[in-house]
Amino acid sequence: MNEYAAADKFAFDGTVTDVSLYGNGHINDTYAVTCECADGKIRYILQRLNSNVFPDRKGLMRNMIAVTDFLRAAVVRDGGDPERECLNLIPTKDGERYYTSPEGEVWRATQFIENTDAYLVADDAEMFRDAGRAFGKFVARLADFDADSLFEVIPDFHNTAKRYEAFERALSADSCGRAASARSEIDFVLARKDGCSRLVDALKSGEIPVRVTHNDTKLNNVLIDVDTKRAVCVIDLDTVMPGTMLYDFGDGVRAGCSTAKEDEPDLSKVDFDIVLFRAFASGFLKGMEGSVTAAERALMPAAARLMTFECGMRFLTDYLSGDTYFKTAYAEHNLVRARTQFRLVERMESLAAEMAAAVAESV
Repeated sequence: MNEYAAADKFAFDGTVTDVSLYGNGHINDTYAVTCECADGKIRYILQRLNSNVFPDRKGLMRNMIAVTDFLRAAVVRDGGDPERECLNLIPTKDGERYYTSPEGEVWRATQFIENTDAYLVADDAEMFRDAGRAFGKFVARLADFDADSLFEVIPDFHNTAKRYEAFERALSADSCGRAASARSEIDFVLARKDGCSRLVDALKSGEIPVRVTHNDTKLNNVLIDVDTKRAVCVIDLDTVMPGTMLYDFGDGVRAGCSTAKEDEPDLSKVDFDIVLFRAFASGFLKGMEGSVTAAERALMPAAARLMTFECGMRFLTDYLSGDTYFKTAYAEHNLVRARTQFRLVERMESLAAEMAAAVAESV
């Protein structure tokens, strides 16, 4: 089914006049739908969910429906604007919350939140602080949502211990004969095996609470008002699952505190920005509105290191396996990506005391 045929299934206001590719996402196919109505033009977002990444797309959509309905009620309760501060699913003409084509494709539509943009890199520390606040508030608003009712879209997504086991299997198989070219990176991972289960063990033991978490807290997954530069709405809810707020905090730090792009081949350009870390930690804790436990707070610096290590390990595992998951532009692309993440881990290890102090000082 093409995008125009899919758009025709939804109860948009007005008449559809254009459906165009939109954004820079790499998973789902995303389109901006423009409609003409009596008051002028109105836009919507239309997406076809990726069946390879998300085999059970109906389970994913059940999660999204439940979470967005809950968030909308929370925004209203807080006196916010539910049309801008949370995603709203547009029903189909048959009254369903998403559309399944005869071919099995799953399509969904949401409102287009105007006058916002998704930034790959923060303009300054204040923008990054407010993004942290938005992600923290997202978790806080879902504090009373039953996390166990959610479908696990990608099982063990942030289970670093399981990610390590996958790395070991890829290393043992060495199916592409690449291990020799990644010896130092392999040794880097092997030396840090013991710390891989820290967060999953804390969850299992009850040391930290299970929460509803976003699990993909890159800066460009929060829409920023183009005028005020304030965070408006957290988007991309495909991986909302049970977890720990430490996953969201750590992944946000990983993605936003590097001084270089994720695939920078010159490691001299890759560093960890402690100023941005302080900003994100401060914003995230503010958004959590005092609900962070002492155990969670104590683990925040370690979570940043662990989520960065996990990402690097996933890149290395994919490199050893022949680049079967992440898209690559050249033969060593995943290895280069792994090296940038491991460089950040090293810098975080050396700045551990400063990171702990920054978290302790945040309110």
